Amino acid sequence: MSHQNAIDPAFFAGLPAVTSFFLLRHGETTANLEGRIQGRSEHGLTENGRRQAAAAAAWFSAAGVKSFFCSPQLRARQSADIIGHLAGLPPVVELPDLMELDTGCYTGLTLAEVAERFPAVHARFDSHSWAAVPGAESVAQLRARAGQVWRRLRQAALEGGGNVLAVTHGGLLQWLVRLTFGSTSWMPLITTGNCGLFRLLVRPPSGSESSADDVAPAACLQWQEFNQLPADGGPAVPPVF
Repeated sequence: MSHQNAIDPAFFAGLPAVTSFFLLRHGETTANLEGRIQGRSEHGLTENGRRQAAAAAAWFSAAGVKSFFCSPQLRARQSADIIGHLAGLPPVVELPDLMELDTGCYTGLTLAEVAERFPAVHARFDSHSWAAVPGAESVAQLRARAGQVWRRLRQAALEGGGNVLAVTHGGLLQWLVRLTFGSTSWMPLITTGNCGLFRLLVRPPSGSESSADDVAPAACLQWQEFNQLPADGGPAVPPVF
């Protein structure tokens, strides 16, 4: 990603007010319970996943969310519908760029099954993550897609004048976070639990900020929540994409 398109303090400088961007992974699915890699395949929420989403709704009932987005995949849409209903949020808008990464030949398999079917790939997976997997979405594609999401979320904040919530998936969520650090590889991995919350607080530059000719206006960015799990959301399972 070029410097001009970086998701950095200058990217957010034009926001009119302090803004929170909430990023949330979907609730637990049957595939999560089985340790199966989902990717673009469709799986609905378990009862525990519904409880997680309901518990997460408590975060947003008074959070000033004016714009609400979700992935069109079933598990994210179900989570968003529960949260939106219980928290009284604006209507949710499906955003295809919020879909999970394409997990290639790993889709539908457990890691034990992967090790049996693709031993050479599995041997590199711990150190290279999805960059080692045939058919998986590339880092360049994920960075570009995450950048598109950030541009849409920023646009919503500019037009809606309030905080923004996006319900997405563990793999794509990692890249939404990584872009704010300028990361170009999967390592180090970021844990993303079911209904794990990430909140980026953006404080735009004040009108009194020094505006030297060679210094562009820049916002203050701070991750204030990082994989915060909902209270009373039921037992957690290890994250699997």
